[in-house]
Amino acid sequence: MQNSFLLYGANGYTGELIARYASEYGLHPILAGRREEVLKPLAAKLNYPYKVFDVNDFVALLAALKEVKLIVNAAGPFQFTARQIIEGCLQTGTHYADVNGDISVFEFTRQYDDAAKHAGIMLLPGAGFDVVPTDCTALLLKKLLPDAVKLKLAFAIPGGGLSHGTATTMVSKLGQGGAIRKNGKIVSVPLGQRGMWVDFGIKKFFVMTIPWGDIATAYYTTGIPDIESYTAISTNVYRLLKLQGSFNWLLRTNFIRKMIKKKIDKRPAGPNDEQRSKAMSLVWGQVSNSKGETKTARMSCPDGYTLTMHSTLLIAQKILQGNFKPGYQTPASAYGEDLVMELPNVQREILE
Repeated sequence: MQNSFLLYGANGYTGELIARYASEYGLHPILAGRREEVLKPLAAKLNYPYKVFDVNDFVALLAALKEVKLIVNAAGPFQFTARQIIEGCLQTGTHYADVNGDISVFEFTRQYDDAAKHAGIMLLPGAGFDVVPTDCTALLLKKLLPDAVKLKLAFAIPGGGLSHGTATTMVSKLGQGGAIRKNGKIVSVPLGQRGMWVDFGIKKFFVMTIPWGDIATAYYTTGIPDIESYTAISTNVYRLLKLQGSFNWLLRTNFIRKMIKKKIDKRPAGPNDEQRSKAMSLVWGQVSNSKGETKTARMSCPDGYTLTMHSTLLIAQKILQGNFKPGYQTPASAYGEDLVMELPNVQREILE
């Protein structure tokens, strides 16, 4: 079928959301994952076909990929699923997109750029909130100040919550510190190395540096050598995090990670529809050149999960219509700085 694609991890929180709204984009996903007991009732409810396989079963993975032009990977943590699927896609000529936000996975995926070009397929990790709005902001600012050498991106999600998958991925990174891009290279720094107040328009929030996906992607989108990414956080928590270096060893232990994981598993799968409708995401970006000139932009968007659902489906729709660039791409390198403006309830302003 022309508008069908494989949705791996359809049984997860974000995957289910993508599956539920796919018909609004004229798309018909084949739901896929490892657990039939969850997939079967979901497929029956949404009236979609489904396939049960593990990405580590390469024969089954290849068989599933041969049937489609595109796979959307919604099964995180992506360090455990991306490699197998990408290598399968290179063999079957299938496009790859995911909703990853992990720097290491973006950098790993980029290693397949030449192979993907040779296979005539696009690899587009980060088709969701990580990193569509920030990536589009980065490219917009680069065009406004072509000689920019520094880029700062920040986001806040007032009223937003975390899904199990996002929380689990964060636990797997506990104790690892932060990252920035300096002179074109990714450099390890303490988490929250820098903090500042940002006016997001609706409200001012205190933000701190985090290893967000743009540290990887924005460099390929813009070529800007120095990049920092920030998220909103309470000043009390920020002060606590400044002490984190002395107990990072503890956070890296399996005992602590398992203990936190058990607490996550007891919580709801993620924010419900009502919570998502009341939440929003705010994005701010600023570039500067060597003369000290700056350009600033900000935007308001739906909450992160709602935006992820819309942006992933919009990108899938474009790919299936033949609108793609072979090789490794970021959302903005593939579709420009106005991609995010095609999504519902997004408002953007360039500040003088």
